[in-house]
Amino acid sequence: MNQAPYDAIFFDMDGTLLPIEVRDFLVPYYKLLMEACAREGWGPEHFQQSVNKSIFGMMDHPASETNETAFWHMFFGELFDGADPTNEEKKRLYDFFDDFYRTDFNHAGDGVEPNPAAQRVVSMLADKGYPLYLTTMPMFPLSAIEWRMKWAGCDISLFSRVTTFDNSTWTKPHVGYYEENVALADVPANRILMVGNNTEDDLNCLQAGMDAYLITDYLINPNDFDVSTVKNGNLSEFATWAENLPPCTNTHALGWRDRADALRSDGKVPEWAR
Repeated sequence: MNQAPYDAIFFDMDGTLLPIEVRDFLVPYYKLLMEACAREGWGPEHFQQSVNKSIFGMMDHPASETNETAFWHMFFGELFDGADPTNEEKKRLYDFFDDFYRTDFNHAGDGVEPNPAAQRVVSMLADKGYPLYLTTMPMFPLSAIEWRMKWAGCDISLFSRVTTFDNSTWTKPHVGYYEENVALADVPANRILMVGNNTEDDLNCLQAGMDAYLITDYLINPNDFDVSTVKNGNLSEFATWAENLPPCTNTHALGWRDRADALRSDGKVPEWAR
């Protein structure tokens, strides 16, 4: 049997497995969020401004705290204009967002047509034994990402790890985001393939020593990167390329599961990654 070239494969979601332009997602997302906000009696304009600033807060904060912690800290400060909200007010907002992402959020994907190549390549690589990480921008809770993977027609249960705002301390394009996930996979960085569509956010994995395959269907190239210098092709072409990979000879990274809070706090996770 030929030696497999990788011990794990990381996938981006938006524009990679999920065939959607980010701007085409954000418009219905904010529309639905503001409608839900108005039903609760909150001023939509101020609420949206607070959300926007808090999203940027997740991109620049101490690595000792999760993205979720950074979001709530900034969001409460913005929404309440620096005043300290009561526990009841905090719980109402927690519950509001939790309910929104479990229900209304799904309609932000109305009209999205999945690319059959997405589930084909994910299931094929899982069958070959490759540990798969869904390394999407960790700014949402798991419930939101589950919906988005349904829009993509992909089985999220095939992924060993899904990066969410509560289990990540970095965001893309920080190299720390990749180093964090490489550490959790516990395999050499040069034995991991990152599959993504953004030459800045996704290809910064190269700075962590990883390999990369650039998906070109929804290519985002803000830094005028020379695409020819890395493996590249549309998602169907990647699926064909992946068919030629031999079965994975590593099973170590399969041991990581983080979809349940109980498993994330079992003492096996580094303190900085909780």
